Amino acid sequence: MTQSKKEFVLVYGDAFVDFISNDRTNTTFTKFLGGTTVNVAAGIARIGAPASLITITGDDEVSKFVRREIEKEGVSLDYAKIVPEKRVTGVHVHLLEGNERMFTDYMDETPDLQVEIEHLNEEAFEKASVFNFCSNTMFHPTALATTKAALAMAQKHEAIIAMDANIRPLRWESPQQCHDTIGEFLSQADVLKLADEEMFFLTETKTIEDGIAKLAQYNIGLVMITVGADGTYLVMNGQTVHVPSIEIVCVDTTGAGDAFMSGILRQIHLNGMPKTIEEARDYVYFANRLGAFAATKAGAITAMPHLHEIQELLK
Repeated sequence: MTQSKKEFVLVYGDAFVDFISNDRTNTTFTKFLGGTTVNVAAGIARIGAPASLITITGDDEVSKFVRREIEKEGVSLDYAKIVPEKRVTGVHVHLLEGNERMFTDYMDETPDLQVEIEHLNEEAFEKASVFNFCSNTMFHPTALATTKAALAMAQKHEAIIAMDANIRPLRWESPQQCHDTIGEFLSQADVLKLADEEMFFLTETKTIEDGIAKLAQYNIGLVMITVGADGTYLVMNGQTVHVPSIEIVCVDTTGAGDAFMSGILRQIHLNGMPKTIEEARDYVYFANRLGAFAATKAGAITAMPHLHEIQELLK
Protein backbone atom coordinates (compact mmCIF):
# COMPACT_ATOMS: atom_id res chain seq x y z
CA MET A 1 0.00 0.00 0.00
CA THR A 2 1.39 3.40 -1.01
CA GLN A 3 0.57 6.27 1.28
CA SER A 4 -0.45 9.44 -0.54
CA LYS A 5 2.04 12.33 -0.45
CA LYS A 6 -0.97 14.56 0.13
CA GLU A 7 -2.35 14.79 3.64
CA PHE A 8 -6.09 14.16 3.40
CA VAL A 9 -9.27 13.86 1.38
CA LEU A 10 -10.89 17.30 1.33
CA VAL A 11 -14.69 17.28 1.42
CA TYR A 12 -16.95 20.29 0.87
CA GLY A 13 -20.64 20.57 1.71
CA ASP A 14 -23.41 21.20 4.22
CA ALA A 15 -23.70 19.66 7.64
CA PHE A 16 -27.22 18.48 8.47
CA VAL A 17 -29.18 17.10 11.32
CA ASP A 18 -31.14 14.07 10.08
CA PHE A 19 -34.39 13.30 11.83
CA ILE A 20 -34.74 9.64 10.84
CA SER A 21 -38.05 7.87 11.29
CA ASN A 22 -38.07 5.11 13.88
CA ASP A 23 -40.34 2.93 11.73
CA ARG A 24 -42.49 3.01 8.60
CA THR A 25 -45.30 4.84 10.35
CA ASN A 26 -43.05 7.92 10.02
CA THR A 27 -44.50 9.48 13.14
CA THR A 28 -41.55 9.48 15.54
CA PHE A 29 -37.97 10.40 14.75
CA THR A 30 -34.45 10.20 16.20
CA LYS A 31 -31.85 12.94 15.69
CA PHE A 32 -28.55 12.06 13.98
CA LEU A 33 -25.63 14.03 12.64
CA GLY A 34 -26.01 13.90 8.87
CA GLY A 35 -25.51 15.39 5.46
CA THR A 36 -23.98 13.53 2.54
CA THR A 37 -20.59 15.19 2.70
CA VAL A 38 -20.39 14.84 6.49
CA ASN A 39 -21.26 11.15 6.14
CA VAL A 40 -18.57 10.67 3.51
CA ALA A 41 -15.90 12.49 5.55
CA ALA A 42 -16.75 10.46 8.66
CA GLY A 43 -16.84 7.26 6.63
CA ILE A 44 -13.34 7.94 5.29
CA ALA A 45 -11.95 8.65 8.75
CA ARG A 46 -13.55 5.52 10.20
CA ILE A 47 -11.81 3.25 7.68
CA GLY A 48 -8.31 4.56 8.08
CA ALA A 49 -7.77 7.59 5.88
CA PRO A 50 -7.61 11.26 6.95
CA ALA A 51 -10.45 13.61 6.00
CA SER A 52 -10.96 17.35 6.32
CA LEU A 53 -14.32 19.07 5.93
CA ILE A 54 -15.15 22.51 4.56
CA THR A 55 -18.55 23.52 5.92
CA ILE A 56 -20.30 26.26 7.88
CA THR A 57 -21.99 26.15 11.28
CA GLY A 58 -23.21 28.66 13.87
CA ASP A 59 -22.57 29.00 17.59
CA ASP A 60 -25.92 27.67 18.87
CA GLU A 61 -26.31 24.35 20.67
CA VAL A 62 -27.22 22.39 17.53
CA SER A 63 -24.13 23.72 15.75
CA LYS A 64 -21.96 22.84 18.74
CA PHE A 65 -23.46 19.34 18.69
CA VAL A 66 -22.67 19.02 14.99
CA ARG A 67 -19.05 20.18 15.33
CA ARG A 68 -18.47 18.02 18.39
CA GLU A 69 -19.84 14.93 16.64
CA ILE A 70 -17.79 15.59 13.49
CA GLU A 71 -14.58 15.98 15.48
CA LYS A 72 -15.41 12.82 17.45
CA GLU A 73 -15.33 11.02 14.13
CA GLY A 74 -11.75 12.15 13.61
CA VAL A 75 -12.61 14.56 10.81
CA SER A 76 -10.63 17.81 10.76
CA LEU A 77 -12.57 21.09 10.90
CA ASP A 78 -9.45 23.22 10.42
CA TYR A 79 -10.93 24.74 7.27
CA ALA A 80 -14.57 24.93 8.39
CA LYS A 81 -16.19 28.28 9.14
CA ILE A 82 -18.19 29.43 12.15
CA VAL A 83 -20.67 32.26 11.52
CA PRO A 84 -22.58 32.82 14.79
CA GLU A 85 -25.95 33.44 13.12
CA LYS A 86 -25.83 30.26 11.02
CA ARG A 87 -28.32 27.49 11.84
CA VAL A 88 -27.64 23.95 10.64
CA THR A 89 -30.24 22.58 8.23
CA GLY A 90 -32.47 19.72 9.38
CA VAL A 91 -34.27 17.16 7.25
CA HIS A 92 -36.86 14.48 7.99
CA VAL A 93 -36.08 11.05 6.55
CA HIS A 94 -39.09 8.78 6.07
CA LEU A 95 -38.76 5.01 5.76
CA LEU A 96 -40.55 3.31 2.87
CA GLU A 97 -41.32 -0.25 1.81
CA GLY A 98 -38.20 -2.32 1.21
CA ASN A 99 -36.32 -0.20 3.77
CA GLU A 100 -35.76 2.55 1.22
CA ARG A 101 -35.82 6.13 2.46
CA MET A 102 -37.26 9.43 1.30
CA PHE A 103 -36.07 12.91 2.28
CA THR A 104 -39.17 14.98 2.95
CA ASP A 105 -39.23 18.49 4.45
CA TYR A 106 -36.07 20.55 4.88
CA MET A 107 -35.82 22.98 7.81
CA ASP A 108 -33.40 25.77 6.96
CA GLU A 109 -33.64 28.96 9.01
CA THR A 110 -30.57 30.62 7.45
CA PRO A 111 -30.39 29.51 3.80
CA ASP A 112 -28.40 32.57 2.74
CA LEU A 113 -25.54 31.90 5.16
CA GLN A 114 -23.22 29.70 3.12
CA VAL A 115 -19.51 29.04 2.83
CA GLU A 116 -18.26 31.99 0.79
CA ILE A 117 -15.32 32.21 -1.59
CA GLU A 118 -13.31 34.27 0.89
CA HIS A 119 -13.77 31.50 3.49
CA LEU A 120 -11.75 29.09 1.34
CA ASN A 121 -8.16 28.51 2.48
CA GLU A 122 -5.79 27.66 -0.35
CA GLU A 123 -3.64 25.62 2.04
CA ALA A 124 -6.46 23.06 2.26
CA PHE A 125 -6.29 22.42 -1.48
CA GLU A 126 -2.49 22.23 -1.47
CA LYS A 127 -2.75 19.37 1.05
CA ALA A 128 -5.67 17.54 -0.57
CA SER A 129 -5.18 14.31 -2.50
CA VAL A 130 -8.83 14.38 -3.53
CA PHE A 131 -11.43 17.14 -3.52
CA ASN A 132 -14.91 15.69 -3.09
CA PHE A 133 -18.17 17.61 -3.55
CA CYS A 134 -21.81 17.01 -4.42
CA SER A 135 -24.79 18.98 -5.71
CA ASN A 136 -26.54 19.49 -2.36
CA THR A 137 -25.76 23.19 -2.02
CA MET A 138 -25.57 24.20 -5.68
CA PHE A 139 -29.17 25.46 -5.69
CA HIS A 140 -27.95 28.52 -3.78
CA PRO A 141 -26.05 31.19 -5.80
CA THR A 142 -23.41 31.78 -3.12
CA ALA A 143 -22.77 28.07 -2.63
CA LEU A 144 -22.66 27.55 -6.39
CA ALA A 145 -20.02 30.28 -6.77
CA THR A 146 -18.04 28.79 -3.87
CA THR A 147 -18.20 25.33 -5.43
CA LYS A 148 -16.76 26.70 -8.66
CA ALA A 149 -14.00 28.56 -6.82
CA ALA A 150 -13.14 25.49 -4.74
CA LEU A 151 -13.02 23.36 -7.85
CA ALA A 152 -10.62 25.81 -9.50
CA MET A 153 -8.35 25.75 -6.43
CA ALA A 154 -8.38 21.95 -6.38
CA GLN A 155 -7.48 21.77 -10.06
CA LYS A 156 -4.72 24.34 -9.57
CA HIS A 157 -3.13 22.11 -6.93
CA GLU A 158 -3.70 18.93 -8.95
CA ALA A 159 -6.11 17.26 -6.56
CA ILE A 160 -8.26 14.50 -7.99
CA ILE A 161 -11.81 15.81 -8.49
CA ALA A 162 -14.51 13.48 -7.17
CA MET A 163 -18.20 14.32 -7.63
CA ASP A 164 -21.21 12.61 -6.11
CA ALA A 165 -24.36 13.76 -7.91
CA ASN A 166 -26.52 13.23 -4.79
CA ILE A 167 -29.55 14.98 -6.26
CA ARG A 168 -32.19 16.25 -3.81
CA PRO A 169 -35.02 17.61 -6.03
CA LEU A 170 -36.88 19.34 -3.18
CA ARG A 171 -34.04 21.83 -2.76
CA TRP A 172 -34.22 23.17 -6.34
CA GLU A 173 -36.58 25.72 -7.88
CA SER A 174 -37.19 23.43 -10.85
CA PRO A 175 -35.99 20.13 -12.32
CA GLN A 176 -34.51 22.03 -15.27
CA GLN A 177 -32.40 24.27 -13.04
CA CYS A 178 -31.17 21.19 -11.21
CA HIS A 179 -30.39 19.34 -14.44
CA ASP A 180 -28.55 22.23 -16.09
CA THR A 181 -26.55 23.29 -13.04
CA ILE A 182 -25.24 19.83 -12.20
CA GLY A 183 -24.56 19.11 -15.86
CA GLU A 184 -22.05 21.96 -15.99
CA PHE A 185 -19.73 20.11 -13.60
CA LEU A 186 -19.63 16.68 -15.23
CA SER A 187 -16.77 17.45 -17.61
CA GLN A 188 -14.58 18.56 -14.69
CA ALA A 189 -14.85 15.34 -12.68
CA ASP A 190 -12.14 12.69 -12.57
CA VAL A 191 -14.41 10.45 -10.49
CA LEU A 192 -18.23 10.44 -10.69
CA LYS A 193 -20.64 8.48 -8.56
CA LEU A 194 -24.38 8.55 -9.20
CA ALA A 195 -27.37 6.33 -8.69
CA ASP A 196 -29.11 4.91 -11.76
CA GLU A 197 -32.10 7.26 -11.32
CA GLU A 198 -29.74 10.24 -11.14
CA MET A 199 -28.02 9.12 -14.32
CA PHE A 200 -31.36 8.79 -16.13
CA PHE A 201 -32.29 12.29 -14.98
CA LEU A 202 -29.00 13.93 -16.00
CA THR A 203 -28.60 12.10 -19.31
CA GLU A 204 -32.31 12.08 -20.20
CA THR A 205 -32.16 8.35 -20.95
CA LYS A 206 -34.06 5.30 -19.76
CA THR A 207 -31.52 2.46 -19.83
CA ILE A 208 -28.14 1.90 -18.22
CA GLU A 209 -26.54 1.38 -21.63
CA ASP A 210 -27.91 4.60 -23.09
CA GLY A 211 -26.98 6.56 -19.99
CA ILE A 212 -23.40 5.29 -20.06
CA ALA A 213 -23.13 6.14 -23.75
CA LYS A 214 -24.35 9.68 -23.06
CA LEU A 215 -21.85 10.15 -20.22
CA ALA A 216 -18.97 9.19 -22.51
CA GLN A 217 -18.89 12.72 -23.95
CA TYR A 218 -17.57 14.06 -20.64
CA ASN A 219 -14.39 11.92 -20.63
CA ILE A 220 -14.63 11.13 -16.91
CA GLY A 221 -11.83 8.84 -15.74
CA LEU A 222 -13.91 6.71 -13.39
CA VAL A 223 -17.72 6.50 -13.41
CA MET A 224 -19.74 4.43 -10.95
CA ILE A 225 -23.49 3.95 -11.32
CA THR A 226 -25.00 2.35 -8.23
CA VAL A 227 -28.12 0.22 -8.60
CA GLY A 228 -28.96 -0.59 -4.99
CA ALA A 229 -28.89 -4.26 -4.08
CA ASP A 230 -27.84 -5.10 -7.65
CA GLY A 231 -24.40 -3.56 -7.16
CA THR A 232 -22.62 -1.05 -9.36
CA TYR A 233 -21.81 -0.46 -13.01
CA LEU A 234 -18.19 0.63 -13.34
CA VAL A 235 -17.09 2.54 -16.45
CA MET A 236 -13.41 3.16 -17.18
CA ASN A 237 -11.50 3.66 -20.42
CA GLY A 238 -14.57 2.83 -22.50
CA GLN A 239 -15.10 -0.47 -20.67
CA THR A 240 -18.16 -1.26 -18.57
CA VAL A 241 -18.12 -3.89 -15.81
CA HIS A 242 -20.95 -4.87 -13.51
CA VAL A 243 -19.70 -5.32 -9.93
CA PRO A 244 -22.16 -7.26 -7.74
CA SER A 245 -22.99 -6.44 -4.17
CA ILE A 246 -23.48 -9.03 -1.43
CA GLU A 247 -26.65 -10.41 0.12
CA ILE A 248 -27.63 -8.76 3.38
CA VAL A 249 -30.66 -8.27 5.60
CA CYS A 250 -31.42 -4.64 4.84
CA VAL A 251 -32.46 -2.43 7.77
CA ASP A 252 -32.04 1.11 6.42
CA THR A 253 -30.44 2.33 3.18
CA THR A 254 -29.78 5.83 4.58
CA GLY A 255 -26.07 6.53 4.12
CA ALA A 256 -25.31 3.38 2.11
CA GLY A 257 -24.28 5.44 -0.92
CA ASP A 258 -22.13 7.63 1.32
CA ALA A 259 -20.39 4.57 2.78
CA PHE A 260 -19.76 3.43 -0.80
CA MET A 261 -18.20 6.79 -1.71
CA SER A 262 -16.05 6.83 1.41
CA GLY A 263 -14.62 3.46 0.37
CA ILE A 264 -13.74 4.71 -3.11
CA LEU A 265 -12.10 7.87 -1.77
CA ARG A 266 -10.14 5.93 0.84
CA GLN A 267 -8.72 3.65 -1.82
CA ILE A 268 -7.82 6.57 -4.08
CA HIS A 269 -6.13 8.49 -1.25
CA LEU A 270 -4.03 5.51 -0.17
CA ASN A 271 -3.37 3.89 -3.55
CA GLY A 272 -4.02 6.51 -6.22
CA MET A 273 -6.41 6.37 -9.14
CA PRO A 274 -6.83 2.80 -10.42
CA LYS A 275 -4.62 2.08 -13.41
CA THR A 276 -6.57 -0.86 -14.82
CA ILE A 277 -10.20 -1.93 -14.97
CA GLU A 278 -9.31 -4.86 -12.71
CA GLU A 279 -7.91 -2.56 -10.04
CA ALA A 280 -10.95 -0.29 -10.36
CA ARG A 281 -13.19 -3.32 -9.94
CA ASP A 282 -11.43 -4.14 -6.67
CA TYR A 283 -12.05 -0.57 -5.45
CA VAL A 284 -15.75 -0.81 -6.35
CA TYR A 285 -16.24 -4.27 -4.84
CA PHE A 286 -14.72 -2.98 -1.59
CA ALA A 287 -17.04 0.06 -1.73
CA ASN A 288 -20.08 -2.12 -2.50
CA ARG A 289 -19.43 -4.14 0.61
CA LEU A 290 -19.12 -1.00 2.72
CA GLY A 291 -22.46 0.21 1.37
CA ALA A 292 -24.04 -3.15 2.14
CA PHE A 293 -22.57 -3.10 5.65
CA ALA A 294 -24.09 0.35 6.27
CA ALA A 295 -27.52 -0.84 5.12
CA THR A 296 -27.61 -3.48 7.86
CA LYS A 297 -27.92 -0.78 10.54
CA ALA A 298 -30.19 2.21 11.14
CA GLY A 299 -28.94 5.72 10.50
CA ALA A 300 -26.19 7.15 8.34
CA ILE A 301 -22.98 7.88 10.24
CA THR A 302 -24.06 5.49 12.98
CA ALA A 303 -24.09 2.69 10.39
CA MET A 304 -20.69 3.47 8.88
CA PRO A 305 -18.16 0.70 9.56
CA HIS A 306 -14.95 1.24 11.53
CA LEU A 307 -11.60 -0.08 10.34
CA HIS A 308 -11.53 -2.94 12.84
CA GLU A 309 -14.90 -4.15 11.52
CA ILE A 310 -13.71 -4.47 7.93
CA GLN A 311 -10.19 -5.81 8.32
CA GLU A 312 -11.14 -8.95 6.40
CA LEU A 313 -12.10 -6.77 3.40
CA LEU A 314 -8.57 -5.35 3.22
CA LYS A 315 -6.75 -8.69 2.96
